[in-house]
Amino acid sequence: MNEQISVNQLISQGKSAYQQGDFIAAARAFDAAGDSYSVSGDELNAAEMRNNSSVAYLQAGEAQAALVAVEGTPAIFATAGDLRRQGMALGNLAAALEAMNRLEEATKAYLQSAELLGSIGEKDLRAYVMKSLSALQLRSGRHIEALSTMQAGLDGIEHPKPQQRLLKRLLNVPFKFLGKSSD
Repeated sequence: MNEQISVNQLISQGKSAYQQGDFIAAARAFDAAGDSYSVSGDELNAAEMRNNSSVAYLQAGEAQAALVAVEGTPAIFATAGDLRRQGMALGNLAAALEAMNRLEEATKAYLQSAELLGSIGEKDLRAYVMKSLSALQLRSGRHIEALSTMQAGLDGIEHPKPQQRLLKRLLNVPFKFLGKSSD
């Protein structure tokens, strides 16, 4: 019981540090929580903590640490049949790879994440991943591909927010100029 309380305290410390912008402290707290879960044999929660740690390391600008933290976690979730967390872990892996400037690998991981999240009906998460992939493509000079990716991500949202509806309309403009319909 004492061990569980300490894990919960570590998670709480990690969340608090993250909210305060102390991303390194957050990552370290999540790492410690992940280690505690691993020691007790709870690999799913350990993988969840490693994903949290990866996100915090990315926010701190520590791409290598983010990649180390997230590596292997998609497979843990896949083995457990947890497709949602597998998709999210693939997205976190892609973000870490992108930060390491390993763009081809990042693109593949983003696409795997988007496909998996789409297959289980996680449309908002899929749209977020597609937005990240679109930004990577834009940064790589693949402008038309980036527009198509963003459009595909937005198309999956059943109840788009006002800014998403506006973006969808704006994205139709270049396709009209090209003589193509994105609908």
